Amino acid sequence: MRQPYETLIFPYKKDLDGLKYAIFLRNDMKVWQGICGGGEDGETIIETAKRESFEEAGIEYTSNYIQLDTITTMPVVAITGKFSWGEDVFVVKEYCFGVDATDQEIKLSDEHPEYRWLPYEEAKKLLKWDSDRTALWELNERLKRDQ
Repeated sequence: MRQPYETLIFPYKKDLDGLKYAIFLRNDMKVWQGICGGGEDGETIIETAKRESFEEAGIEYTSNYIQLDTITTMPVVAITGKFSWGEDVFVVKEYCFGVDATDQEIKLSDEHPEYRWLPYEEAKKLLKWDSDRTALWELNERLKRDQ
């Protein structure tokens, strides 16, 4: 059974040109975003992030994940199209992560026809939602401090 939360994950890598972030074009809505998806029965939030990253991009479960402070909410009907968790659940939280994919090859699922590795400023311009831009900003700031 689907759980009442979402995850958003931005893969990143460090190369000779600096930090790059993977963003993904959604098949259904034709918008750019991070990897996203909801929890399945019994999963923790980090387990959901790892499963979604593996399913949508082939990122290994053992990769290094950073849980971000960025959390957004969205209408439940925007996620499932109905009041899936009862009439009193109006919004669900979306928990955000970064994942180090420096030495990994992205393997797209059917959900995404295309992805791009981009520097922060370029990736930010393509993202559709403010909440994605906020999460990417936080991840970028955290990673800049670690360099």
